[in-house]
Amino acid sequence: MAGQEHQADMRERNGDSRPTPLADVLQSYLKRAGLVRRMGQAGVIEEWAQLVGPQIASVTEPESVTPEGVLRVKVATAAWASELQLMTPQILARLNTGRTGRITAVRWLAGGLEGGQGGSGRTRQR
Repeated sequence: MAGQEHQADMRERNGDSRPTPLADVLQSYLKRAGLVRRMGQAGVIEEWAQLVGPQIASVTEPESVTPEGVLRVKVATAAWASELQLMTPQILARLNTGRTGRITAVRWLAGGLEGGQGGSGRTRQR
């Protein structure tokens, strides 16, 4: 009974007689807690192959994103790391298009992949 009374009080205060959908409550909480931005940043890791294409994805593996938006990426060789460093402005533009959380920089970590393959054991197209 007490739970129902609390819900009724909350609806009266909000001027609405309908319950708030859970998705709306969760989205509001994530926004207030600053987690929407972090979730947007973290999405880059999951979407990496689609964002950079199969050639770059085959020789790289995104590792992590700092709260400041710095993306750490393992690269198969130093030569690829140098090439990707030159391409960073274009890659950042792709990563940030339509994203809530911004990637501010990329740190290319040369020689961090086993066997020169990207993707933490996932099969990549070539």
